[in-house]
Formats: sequence, structure tokens, C-alpha cells
Amino acid sequence: MAETWDRAQLIADGFQQVYVELDWWDGPRAGMVDLDGVPHYFERVDAPDGERLDEYLVWPAEPHAVMLERESWAVFVRWNQLYEAGEASVDTHPARGVDPRYEELTAALVPQRRVPAAARRLVAEWRFDDGGRYRTDGTCNWVRWSSPT
Repeated sequence: MAETWDRAQLIADGFQQVYVELDWWDGPRAGMVDLDGVPHYFERVDAPDGERLDEYLVWPAEPHAVMLERESWAVFVRWNQLYEAGEASVDTHPARGVDPRYEELTAALVPQRRVPAAARRLVAEWRFDDGGRYRTDGTCNWVRWSSPT
């Protein structure tokens, strides 16, 4: 289990909470987080040797995309709460075609989630708070960005 941090200390140390997780494998791969007070998408750069897992492409999110991402995230969180309580199965996951609104949101967000040519390459430092992994205000993942060296 990863070390957890106090929310106030994370903020004091310059970390930002990830409020939408789009992909996770060996750590956060893609999602949405504020950078300099502005919502941004992020997507991990896959290194050919698999060694470097801390470089990401980061780009600003349009305001309407932020609203849609938060709505989509809330649908997922509601399902996950039911799933964790044993009241829903994987077959009822919203991405399996059982939730028309979730499908509509996903389709509308495809162009927003594409990495643009002007995306910035940044290095992520990750920390985790002691709250639940998935909640409507975001995730337990916090990130602080720096320029690659």
C-alpha cells in the first residue's frame, strides 16, 4: 500500500487532486487535474523501455469538456460504489453499453481526450490521500508537475 498524505499538507506542498481518472495501469495513466488553476487533461507517455513512468503529455481542457467529464465521472463513481458494495456486477459497468447517457458523454469527449500537437511534456510526482480511491470530488491521487530534465 502506498503511503498516504494529509490533504492540507498536499495542498501546502503544491500538489493538485486528480478529479477525473480516465485510465490507470501501474499508476495514473490519464485523467484531468488543475495545472496553474486551469483544468488540464494528462496522459502518460509510454517509454519504449518501460523504465520511465513519470512523463506525461498535458493540455488545457475546454470548459464544456470539464463539465462533461465531471458528469461522466459521477456516473462511474455511482456504479463503483454499488459494485464495491456487492450490489452491481462488472456487466453493469456504464462503459458496457448499459447507460445511454454515459455512452453519449464518452462519444462527445473523444475529440477532447485526443492529445494535441501542442501538449506540454511534464514530469509527475504522485502522492495519495487517505480518502476513498473513487469519489465524486475526484480520486485519492494528487500530482505535482515539473519540467523534464
